[in-house]
Amino acid sequence: MLDSAVLLAAALACAARGWHVFPLRPDTRPNDDHAKRPAFPNRCTADRCDRTDPRCRTAGRHVGWEDRATTDPDRIRRAWTHQPYGIGIACGPSGLVVVDLDVPKHPADVPPAEWAGARDGADVLIALADRYHGTVDPTYTQRTGRGGSHLFYRHPTTGPTLGNTVGEWSGIGWKVDTRSHGGYVVAAGSTVNRRPYTITLDVDPAPLPAWLADLLAPTVRPTYRPAAVALPPDRRGAYLAAAIRRQVAHLTTAPDGQRNHALFTSAVALGQLAAGGALTDTDVYAVLEPAALSTGLRAAEVTRTIASGLRVGARNPRRLNSAGKAAA
Repeated sequence: MLDSAVLLAAALACAARGWHVFPLRPDTRPNDDHAKRPAFPNRCTADRCDRTDPRCRTAGRHVGWEDRATTDPDRIRRAWTHQPYGIGIACGPSGLVVVDLDVPKHPADVPPAEWAGARDGADVLIALADRYHGTVDPTYTQRTGRGGSHLFYRHPTTGPTLGNTVGEWSGIGWKVDTRSHGGYVVAAGSTVNRRPYTITLDVDPAPLPAWLADLLAPTVRPTYRPAAVALPPDRRGAYLAAAIRRQVAHLTTAPDGQRNHALFTSAVALGQLAAGGALTDTDVYAVLEPAALSTGLRAAEVTRTIASGLRVGARNPRRLNSAGKAAA
């Protein structure tokens, strides 16, 4: 049974560290992922706020979970003595970057080719650190309800403001997501689906490693306008033009929720041709970036996904022969 006193103590402990907390829905039923959601505003979003929520009405605007997150002990006591709420930590106001290392959800949940051999997000993070000549140093760590980990780091005091990278194809690696400004995590002491979140290393958060800060920084690239890529006026050029049209169509016709995956697979396919010398990486960006942006994908997400696809495609170059056909 949920204990309001235990949850209150955990929420106050977070606030004592300077972490801004807000209530999550009580974990009252098995298999209820709603326990990860903010307890308020009720059915109220920035796009659809009817001002019936008292705080929204008083402010004259939508007041969401990030605005409501607090370190005020009195406000925390009032909330958590009312109900056994779960605890959400607003990462941005708390000055945190949290690395979420997930585990596979079922036997068929296996890594893509780029991360072949990895068992979970922890393996991928170690591989990333090795790739970028960095380390993963000890820091405040939680175990999640599903057996993954949250690594808490201090947001850099200089440089760009970091946001979130979430999702298999928009994150920085398989089963590795990050949350900072605009994101939150469930705090230790809470339960989701009756599974507890617990502290596994209780130390002050370490500074975000420089290699990881660089990887998470928004990538600034010149905006490409849709333009024809220079192709040879022969069968090779005809093949490449058809390949480009096919991949752009694959991307722009992908249903909502699958567009980033489609962008990744298109980048892999064209990346194989780039690795074989038929195109350049710049050509791949030039044709895929405007198409991806036209579908509503975010610019930073697009750049990161194309770069990931090019890396995977480079492992299996495809070269064109004189007849204009591709061969491995």
